[in-house]
Amino acid sequence: MIDQTLPREAALVVNAHSRKGQDLFDQAQAGLEAAGIRLIASHAVMDPAKLQETVRRVVADGAPMVIVGGGDGSLSGTVDELVGKPRVFAVLPLGTANSFARTLGIPLDLDGAVAVIATGRRRRIDLGMIDGDYFANAASMGLSPMIGETVPHKLKRYLGRIGYLFWAIKCAANFRPFRITIDDGAQARTMWSTEVRILNGGYHGGVELSDEAAVDSGEIVIQAVVGKSRFALARDWYGRFFRLKDRNAQAEEFRGRSFRLSARPAQKISIDGEVLARTPVTVRVAPGAVEVAVPVA
Repeated sequence: MIDQTLPREAALVVNAHSRKGQDLFDQAQAGLEAAGIRLIASHAVMDPAKLQETVRRVVADGAPMVIVGGGDGSLSGTVDELVGKPRVFAVLPLGTANSFARTLGIPLDLDGAVAVIATGRRRRIDLGMIDGDYFANAASMGLSPMIGETVPHKLKRYLGRIGYLFWAIKCAANFRPFRITIDDGAQARTMWSTEVRILNGGYHGGVELSDEAAVDSGEIVIQAVVGKSRFALARDWYGRFFRLKDRNAQAEEFRGRSFRLSARPAQKISIDGEVLARTPVTVRVAPGAVEVAVPVA
């Protein structure tokens, strides 16, 4: 029988630059220790550029479970360090959208997330890959990278998803549709699009965008909002946010293990909120790449 219990020793690494990280670091330490988790290392990282290096160090030092606190970008930027390692990746959702935590069913409050780490179980999940870079949850091209690259940090920190909404309206005035080609190796489709999402999990921007994407399906979902209309893109987000019956009317979905994506003009790609790539790219799934801490079903 496979052991699904979680380790009782862990290293804690918190992005203290994230929306809630600095405020909640001390509470996270106290809560984990009170819940019976012995912290063999604990780091509040003020410079996000040093987050991956810090996680790499605690993994190399042998921590059986690595708890990362931050937003989706922090999680996606550090998960690479646990691929192929006998370590459990645990999540404290301290960001704005917390899409990865939503996908895994982890509570978004600190006490609830700590309880999962203390009483939950292991689950082996897939990761997505864009060229050689692993990502946890979702990537996108179109309006989202424009927002992610320019949104003021203080707007995210103090207004959360509402701040993103205000900034999205501002960015939409300068946004232009593009031609996307989606090639699965057997067939290539080219279409006009206003946004393309690359989904390992169902959530992006804190909104459930796909009923089909799952972190243990062995497939990646490409979701393209088709056409040239920015109004159609707004309708798509509105329908998905409010879970309307016709929420899929503006988009096409493609499922598979690997795709080649190219665009005219070339598009920047936001990976879990951080603009890190540019078309053309190869997108694929990495099946069963890591073990994560999740609630007991």
